[in-house]
Amino acid sequence: MSKNKDKQQELDQEQFESAETQTVDASDEKSKASSKKEDHSEEDVQEKLQSELKQEKDKFLRLFAEFENYKRRTAKERIELFSTASEDVMKTLLPVVDDFERALTHLKGAEGADELEKGVDLIYQKLLKTLEQKGLKAIEVASGDVFDADKHEAVTQIPAPSDDMKGKIIDVIEKGYKLGDKIIRFPKVVIGQ
Repeated sequence: MSKNKDKQQELDQEQFESAETQTVDASDEKSKASSKKEDHSEEDVQEKLQSELKQEKDKFLRLFAEFENYKRRTAKERIELFSTASEDVMKTLLPVVDDFERALTHLKGAEGADELEKGVDLIYQKLLKTLEQKGLKAIEVASGDVFDADKHEAVTQIPAPSDDMKGKIIDVIEKGYKLGDKIIRFPKVVIGQ
């Protein structure tokens, strides 16, 4: 009986060792598989992080470009605002300039008004210089110039005195003015038909 018991123990021991070896082999295979899975999942995570980083960089670059455009646009608008801030004041002063020109025209023909004409002319020149310093410029238009609808305002059309005056400016009724590069009042003209 003791032989049977010893044999039984040996068999049990062999089975135990065999089971233990199988367990160790199985756990080694599992750890290798899980390690491969971990390697594979680490690569997936790394790729995912790379793609997210690329997307965030793209968003940042777009946002940065938008901000730069915004800065340029607001700077340009600010410069335009400063250059045309006095536009309303200039528009209200233009009739005064026109009145001075009319007064000077009437005084040139009047007798005994030489001193008055000089005084009015001095005031007119001073006003013009002040307005020019603020950016106001008269638009030069002469009789015989070609009519341009973008630069002139046609008040009326009259029959042209000659064929070469058709479509050209015959008379200037009211001067035009620019403030900087912006036209604030178009010259009013009569064109030949």
